[in-house]
Amino acid sequence: MQLMLEKSAAGGGLREQKKRATRAALAEAAVHLAAEHGAEKVTVEAISAAAGVSVRTFFNYFDSRDDAFVVIDEDAGARMRRAVLDAPAELSPLEVLREAMAAELAEVEQQHELWRLHAEVLHASPHLLARGLGAHMAAEADLAAAIAERLRGADRAGGAGGADGAGPRAGLYPRLLAAVAGAAVRTSVDHWSAHQEEADFLDVFREVFTLLAAGLPAPSA
Repeated sequence: MQLMLEKSAAGGGLREQKKRATRAALAEAAVHLAAEHGAEKVTVEAISAAAGVSVRTFFNYFDSRDDAFVVIDEDAGARMRRAVLDAPAELSPLEVLREAMAAELAEVEQQHELWRLHAEVLHASPHLLARGLGAHMAAEADLAAAIAERLRGADRAGGAGGADGAGPRAGLYPRLLAAVAGAAVRTSVDHWSAHQEEADFLDVFREVFTLLAAGLPAPSA
């Protein structure tokens, strides 16, 4: 879930939209250049030139060259955490994650080729793949923390569990749910990529979550 490009229509005013667009242009340029030439041969100067900005501007958005290959959208995690915490109280935790992730993945069909190239770049470079996995694990842990916070709020509102949120809900369940949701995204992308002519991506994505909500019953013969 690391390849979630900035959404130009997102809030924050014209200045913030321009910053998101610049960061997205740099990340896309980095991925395309790395896919064509190999990440080790791509320079900051080349990425900046391809995105139409200066090297100084590049370092306003990324601390290093490698960050441009891995940290595609540093705000995606914060958006999903906020969506989890702000979702209507009547939604189940699984429904909350489904809606938060669907909002981030709405442009998958348009960005599919970039997703594919990004995966190729990471898998072709062991140290970038390791960094990508680390970023994914950190994002998953942050999402689990947001789920746990939401559950603690629900417990306090319902008078259950205590203010400290002790018990299984504060530990195993949020971590498992965040991990399962991440696997659901990957499965949805992989399946849709192989069957693009049969269904829209978001339909596949929602079907995966329907199966999860039903407890993964075995398909009928």
